[in-house]
Amino acid sequence: MIIICKFSLHLKKTNYMNTKLLTSLMIIALLFTFMINVSAQNPDKIVGTWLTQDGDSKIEISKNTKGNYEGKIIWLKTPLNEAGKPKVDHKNPEVKLQSRPILGLKLLENFVFVQDDQEWTDGTIYDPKSGSTYKCNMWFDGNDKTLYVKGYIGFSLIGKKVTWTRVN
Repeated sequence: MIIICKFSLHLKKTNYMNTKLLTSLMIIALLFTFMINVSAQNPDKIVGTWLTQDGDSKIEISKNTKGNYEGKIIWLKTPLNEAGKPKVDHKNPEVKLQSRPILGLKLLENFVFVQDDQEWTDGTIYDPKSGSTYKCNMWFDGNDKTLYVKGYIGFSLIGKKVTWTRVN
């Protein structure tokens, strides 16, 4: 009888330890999952400086006072034209804007973060090389060092996707 009681006590102790260990592991897993979700849902992770796909300009993305995201050109690989003067927005369809400098030009406007899609949408991107403005979406795929930027007309399925790289 004593042997059965000791064995039963040993089983209860082992079950208690296994339950405690399992509960601890579940709590750690839940906390880890929560931390990943919180970082994935951080709309401000887009804020920073980005090198464009051709490496010819850097864009600084910031959050404005309305809570929308916007970006401006803060660096050009070749800031001067053939005459040695600062490059201007000469391809802009609005004549009065053709003399504004490219450096400092607001390129991205009115982006909002959509948590369910993990994208910044409803914004526009201006292309000073063509003088055209497009609807645009931006997103990350896996890390926050590579930003995908897609400009489009009409539907987002048709358009041009480029990759920008975060600059420290």
